[in-house]
Amino acid sequence: MSYLFTSESVSEGHPDKIADQISDALIDNFLAFDPDSKVACETLVTTGQVILAGEVKSTTYLDVQQIARDVIRKIGYTKSEYMFEANSCGILSAIHEQSQDINQGVDRSSKEEQGAGDQGMMFGYATSETENYMPLALDLSHTLLQELAILRRENKEITYLRPDAKSQVTLEYSDDNKPVRIAAIVISTQHDDFAEEATMLAKIKKDLVDILIPRIIAKYPQYAHFFNDKIEYHINPTGKFVIGGPHGDTGLTGRKIIVDTYGGKGAHGGGAFSGKDPSKVDRSAAYATRHIAKNLAAAGVADEILVQVSYAIGVAQPMGIYINTYGTSKVNKTDGEIAKIVEGIFDMRPYFIEQRLKLRNPIYSETAAYGHMGRTPETVTKTFKTPNGEVKTVTVELFTWEKLDFVDKVKAAFSL
Repeated sequence: MSYLFTSESVSEGHPDKIADQISDALIDNFLAFDPDSKVACETLVTTGQVILAGEVKSTTYLDVQQIARDVIRKIGYTKSEYMFEANSCGILSAIHEQSQDINQGVDRSSKEEQGAGDQGMMFGYATSETENYMPLALDLSHTLLQELAILRRENKEITYLRPDAKSQVTLEYSDDNKPVRIAAIVISTQHDDFAEEATMLAKIKKDLVDILIPRIIAKYPQYAHFFNDKIEYHINPTGKFVIGGPHGDTGLTGRKIIVDTYGGKGAHGGGAFSGKDPSKVDRSAAYATRHIAKNLAAAGVADEILVQVSYAIGVAQPMGIYINTYGTSKVNKTDGEIAKIVEGIFDMRPYFIEQRLKLRNPIYSETAAYGHMGRTPETVTKTFKTPNGEVKTVTVELFTWEKLDFVDKVKAAFSL
């Protein structure tokens, strides 16, 4: 019997995502001037206020207030009526030096033996139901909001949009676990005030169905056949959505970890990503397990793959690697045997993850909205400045964990 599955996403203007983006902007600035920085930075945003807290070990000094304001301005909070605005919001920093008790478990005389920054388990997932090996419902949810943000910045076809928004996509799957069609789409978008509420609701729904959806279909033709005239649309289902962003809801770093990963597919170890330097395996090992899962799926090992790795704080070697192919394996091996082979291909010690995926670079701001996984690898040039006038321009690779650079090694190991 067919079944339904749902995933959601949130926009860059959602309060939790504002917090994530500020935390990751701080990470990037620290790493740009001191690649060995150890950072765990949390952000809280509310009406007219930003609070920064966390632990840092770094040789560089930053103007954290200016970095936060730049992020808020880039997102689009630039008007006083939003009750949260880049130039006027208060910013309080309570960032202090990292505990030596924690640091001694991570740093080693030999970098190769660098210990894990914390205990825990991390998961990576891949599925062949999309070209980027991501779950379709989440991919569509992200895509809707990315295109909505483009419409907001263009300010031509739709002129009343504000930064805060959420989306949700429900898919119908066939008996053999293949997505068949979109059953429902939910979009809630913040907007300017309208004179008449009834007119407002009708216009917003019409604009999103008649402008946003056709743009998605035209820009992503691989998804066109999932759209149909039976989709149930819920556009701003609660009605008026003028009060939003941090004025409507407090935002915190790390509260959208399912949006950040696989939309409820696969599994999640529980650790957030944003605000953490790559010595924190919550982040680096989650990227590494995604890299493994995607390369295994692309090599043809299985159509659907979950990879788990676990660590003890201060210990370099992981406690173990677990593989689940959900019965979709295309090789004549058990999931346990697949895991053993994977251990021989991918060195999962923290230092080697950092080196393999080039994680000691300022590459994290781009991850902090619209998902850390399923993104397109690219090379960009970025410029950073310190309060004392030092300028650093660096060229970095983004989303290295999405590269299919181990497919040949996987095929060789599995004789594919």
